[in-house]
Amino acid sequence: MKYSSKDLHNLIVIYEDNHLIAVNKPAGVLVHGDETGDLTLADQVKSYIKIRYNKPGDVFLGVIHRLDRPVSGVVIFARTSKGLTRMNELMKDQAITKKYIALVSNRPEELSAQLRHHIVKDSTKNVVKAFASKKSGTKEALLDYELKGELDGKIYLEVQPITGRPHQIRAQLSKINCPIIGDLKYGATYSLPDKSIALHCREMNFTHPVTKAYISIKAEPPRTFPWNTFSF
Repeated sequence: MKYSSKDLHNLIVIYEDNHLIAVNKPAGVLVHGDETGDLTLADQVKSYIKIRYNKPGDVFLGVIHRLDRPVSGVVIFARTSKGLTRMNELMKDQAITKKYIALVSNRPEELSAQLRHHIVKDSTKNVVKAFASKKSGTKEALLDYELKGELDGKIYLEVQPITGRPHQIRAQLSKINCPIIGDLKYGATYSLPDKSIALHCREMNFTHPVTKAYISIKAEPPRTFPWNTFSF
């Protein structure tokens, strides 16, 4: 693959050291490749590393986690195999805390609560169904949320997933009749112009797997509608 400075358009690096690099992913960008063949965030980060450090040959970059294409926010990659292995262990042990901002159009019944559902993914439709009780093939999904603000028919929730299931936040909020704004797949009443949804990974916190320092990585949410309704 050839790298050029144009691959770095709109790339926002928010943390970097010898083992890890984190960026603020724009909505609409793939983290990792799929059947579309579109340029990915991983491609852009590889370009950045290669150009900035004048790296010869292939650039190592490990994908630690993903955000859905229409979601924005913190994405962390590993720059070394040691960083990748150890961050994967932290993920497995649920030793990385994540905080999301979700904007929804319906107020939840409780100002703050823990949601517990059992979810299963329909891979053919790329959609997740959430159930109140355990069913065959389902996995438990847990998250905490807190209502932080309400203005102009939009409700600002801070969400902290405890488990890391696919589409978990989207499906669980939809299950309590609080679909995320723009998320037509999970019950939103209208789409957003750029096909994004109002879900943003605001913050990730963990103990660095190599240096053992406490790391807190934060990403500013977009400034476009509907995010510009609130000050974060």
